[in-house]
Amino acid sequence: MARTHVTEMPEDDYRRVIDKLEGVIQDTQQLIERFEATGMDEKMQEDYDRLLAIQDRAIKDQTFYTRAMLDLSPD
Repeated sequence: MARTHVTEMPEDDYRRVIDKLEGVIQDTQQLIERFEATGMDEKMQEDYDRLLAIQDRAIKDQTFYTRAMLDLSPD
């Protein structure tokens, strides 16, 4: 589901959300790499696809929150 609106938050809260999402992105990438290195991406294709979807959603959410935080900045 695409996010279109976010309740305005203090910048520190945006940064905290962005940092947590970065952790999800990195952890998921490491798991994807382990799947690929052990051939599990082929043996467990459904689970592998879920990992890719999780990573994709986290990247999109991180981009969304980064843009929302930048919109707080005075021009």
